[in-house]
Amino acid sequence: MVAKRSIDDLALFGGAPLFQTVRPVGQIYMPARDTFDTWFDAIIERRYYTNHGPLVSRLDRAIAERLDVKHAVSVTNGTVALMVALVALELSGDVIVPAFTFPATVQALHWAGLTPVFADVDSRTHMLTAESVAKVKTDRTSAVLGVHVWGRACAPAELEAYCRQNDLRLLYDACHAFGCSFDGKMIGNFGDAEVFSFHATKIVNAAEGGCITTNDDDLAARLITARNFHRSPKDQSVYVRLNGKMSEAQAAMALMALSQFEEFVDRNEAIYSTYERGLEGTSGIKAIRYDRRNRNNFQYAVFEIEPESSLSRDQILDVLRAENIYARRYFFPSVHRLSPYCDALDGEKRELPVTTSLCQTVLQLPLGAQINPEDAELIAALLDLILENGDEIKARAEATAGANSLRSGW
Repeated sequence: MVAKRSIDDLALFGGAPLFQTVRPVGQIYMPARDTFDTWFDAIIERRYYTNHGPLVSRLDRAIAERLDVKHAVSVTNGTVALMVALVALELSGDVIVPAFTFPATVQALHWAGLTPVFADVDSRTHMLTAESVAKVKTDRTSAVLGVHVWGRACAPAELEAYCRQNDLRLLYDACHAFGCSFDGKMIGNFGDAEVFSFHATKIVNAAEGGCITTNDDDLAARLITARNFHRSPKDQSVYVRLNGKMSEAQAAMALMALSQFEEFVDRNEAIYSTYERGLEGTSGIKAIRYDRRNRNNFQYAVFEIEPESSLSRDQILDVLRAENIYARRYFFPSVHRLSPYCDALDGEKRELPVTTSLCQTVLQLPLGAQINPEDAELIAALLDLILENGDEIKARAEATAGANSLRSGW
């Protein structure tokens, strides 16, 4: 691999790609094969595969200890975790949620028989604020579902104060934020409950998996009941339940990942910091920075393409993908633009200007197990070249016959 020195070297214009194999977004941190075999051989020897096995119980304790929270309830994935939490909170009516989120956040509301009401987000944090929530609250509102994006906390103090004043329940989609903190308090302790994902692309990888954390004993008992379709003497009253149990195989994967968590964070931080340094001072791009006073998992390297860039975010993506750099748009399109939600919204609620803008400008760069700091240094240098020569790249792309096949409308 050799850094691109001029736009003549770009793969878009016939040069060799910077990388021969794809550099994707996503973690995919896997255990060593001998470690994997040891854990899975033990599962087979025990002949205990599911139904609240010893590894699931061990994982619940390990998560609760790491996050300094009273209860952690593991389930089969993050979406089911949201569904279980919503049912256990015994909500009805409307729940305020950002449109700048993954569709599963909103789909879980539908599964729980609730109506999503979309709020805009803050242009600086990309998350809900008490002010944005207040703009859409009505007499039907029963709860707020905040989302901690990019591993940063979604206004815990102000949202908790607002929800207390207005007698609303508060929970968080914390799927981006495992192992992160805010003002010295671990994420997992805010609101009535918080939900995490252990999808394969997360820093804690259970292949699939998730959990719910809470400091409320009664709520924890209802969570344990709602995740389980068969009855037990400890059942609480919940109006619906499902098969949301985590398997022993998933728990084993998560426990292996937890044992290497600090190592994974250090690797992520090294890659993120390389991007941050490499793009410092580059015109047209802005890093969404981590607050180093808090604990961070550095799972996301997120940037915004600024108005002074002569290339759009999607045009930049076209250039990068030709180089086998599979950077991503994120939360595109926003959930309020997707069916069936767009069909159910009136014109007034559809106007979410910050969300609409972010969907056109946010750029996530590759990070995780398949990337190293040397890759990040090359990618940052390439981005600098692209942004410094945007006008010429755009003119040449528009003039070539190949531009007709480009997705982004050169």
